[in-house]
Amino acid sequence: MRSTLVRRVRRPLALGIACALALPLAAQAQTATAAREQQLEQRVDQLEQELAQLKAMIQAQKQQQAAQPAPAAPAQNVAAAPAAASKPVFSSAPGVSVALHGFVSASAFSQNKSFTFGNGTNAEFPVPGSKGSLSGMDVRNSRFWLDFSGAKFAGDWVGGGRIEMDFFGGFNGTGAYSQQQPTPRLRQAYMDITNPLTGTTVRVGQQWELMFPLDNVPDSLSHIAFPLGFGSGMVGWRFPGVVVMQDLNHGSDGAKWRLDLGAFEGHWSGPGDNVNYLTAGNAGFRPQLEARLRVADKDWVAYAAAHYSEVNLKGVGDTVAAPIKDKVKSVGYEVGGAWTPGPWVFKGLLYTGNGLGQIFGALAQFGDISESGGYVQAGYKFTPNWSVYAFYGMAKPDRNDVLRWIGAAGRLKSQQSALSVQYAAGAYALSAEWMHDKLDSANGAAATRTTTGNQVSLNGIYKF
Repeated sequence: MRSTLVRRVRRPLALGIACALALPLAAQAQTATAAREQQLEQRVDQLEQELAQLKAMIQAQKQQQAAQPAPAAPAQNVAAAPAAASKPVFSSAPGVSVALHGFVSASAFSQNKSFTFGNGTNAEFPVPGSKGSLSGMDVRNSRFWLDFSGAKFAGDWVGGGRIEMDFFGGFNGTGAYSQQQPTPRLRQAYMDITNPLTGTTVRVGQQWELMFPLDNVPDSLSHIAFPLGFGSGMVGWRFPGVVVMQDLNHGSDGAKWRLDLGAFEGHWSGPGDNVNYLTAGNAGFRPQLEARLRVADKDWVAYAAAHYSEVNLKGVGDTVAAPIKDKVKSVGYEVGGAWTPGPWVFKGLLYTGNGLGQIFGALAQFGDISESGGYVQAGYKFTPNWSVYAFYGMAKPDRNDVLRWIGAAGRLKSQQSALSVQYAAGAYALSAEWMHDKLDSANGAAATRTTTGNQVSLNGIYKF
């Protein structure tokens, strides 16, 4: 009877002890399970982020192809339209890829005249009456930019953008050591909203307006930020604005057609404050309106562009007396292209217009001035490394218009020629270049003064 009682007592006691011993094990197992679940959740989150970044890279590639189709121009053309980023460097947010690119440029030059807009790599026209040769080195072409891509907008739309700077913003003061301290300059800052399915891109921000020849900028390792022919056969400038780019035969084979429509900030040289939106171009709501039709195939690209704007020469609030008449209509037309058959490179354009000073026309002179101009460049690649280029550009404003609006010292005609030999290997390129400019300017009402200027340069560039 006692043994039976002992057995009855032992069984619950053993069960209780077993439960007490099992509780820590169960808690430990529960903790381990929770830890494994947390690890799995973290791994799932990581895989989802990697998948989102992969999708963003694919969308970004489609976006870049839609927004900036590869031109027929050769790869070393870095003057105004750097190649789109090919590989993300880092990510600023989930799904957003950021690529840092640019180039380091150095030029050693010698010239026999002083040039308008600056000596060195931003030389444009020789200054009439200037004397004395000079030489120096210039690194202001050096440039960097950030490309953003992959941001989700809405539906099938994705976002991106670019911030781009070089060092032509002047110098750090005017002292003895200022020339060795160039100031950064914002070139472009825009955002893109792209639909890869429809081939539509909306670009908002500071960018090149549509008369600037992005597809066929002349090749040069010296004159990059201020290209060969700029103001001497080539017009264009950067403005804040909105551009809509639409592929016309999106997804089809063969030549790719695209229509660009843009509206840009109005601009003029006064009257009033040129850096506080108080010029004749800013008076009222008078944007610059432009259109460009572009077609590109494997080894060629061609386009036609048009420009229109109207400026009020009384300024904001009609506060000043108009110099000659109250309003000026700015109108321009341009055709151009590039062709790269085999080792050859051909580029060129023709333009005509009136009142184009706001986009670097009329030899950078403002007024109701008619003009015409253009340029041509031919190049030949002897080997994958060696190439040679020849350039000629010309711009000719109407003489009577120049005398009327600018006066007896206005610029009448510019002819610019250049020869260069280039050696390229990987990310590096070297060149020797000679530039010659012949400027006709007014010397009174009837006489013409001719000034010639030459510049020889040795140049190097490293692209990253």
